[in-house]
Amino acid sequence: LEGALGAALTAMVCALTAGKKAYAEWETQTDAVRRRASALQARFLEVIDLDTEAFCAVSAAYALPKATDEEKARREAIQKGLLRCTQSPFEMMELAAEALELAAQLAGKSNASAASDLGCAVLSLRAAICGAWLNVCINIGSLKDRAAAADYRAHGQALLSRALPLADETYAAILAQITG
Repeated sequence: LEGALGAALTAMVCALTAGKKAYAEWETQTDAVRRRASALQARFLEVIDLDTEAFCAVSAAYALPKATDEEKARREAIQKGLLRCTQSPFEMMELAAEALELAAQLAGKSNASAASDLGCAVLSLRAAICGAWLNVCINIGSLKDRAAAADYRAHGQALLSRALPLADETYAAILAQITG
């Protein structure tokens, strides 16, 4: 939900920039950012539902009988559910990283009156990627497929190493723009 908020704020800043003479040279870029940010907002909301479904599936797997004959099926269902519970927050990380890249494109090129909204978008997207990472980490800790866990860990850390500095740099630039 935090990611959807960040993407929505990014799209809003673009809408508030559209048609302003002072930003005419960036009109094509801000329009493309607005369209993509709106699509990301919608996808974030879809992934929330996928994450809920994954959580329900793993919860149901944990509730299966633990009797010896059924134990293997239960373990497999739990692992399948944990993998689904890892996939959805990982996708949220990817969406947040992309949305942060979009928001960063707007710093200094969008309506200055909406700079605080852009800063809030960046903070929301930063929180989204960090929160999703926590969910990835807790789930990969229980995965028996260590190769899959290692892959999620490596790709997640790579996303963070790119997205978090970008978020911090963009926020600092926006703050400097506002405070002079």
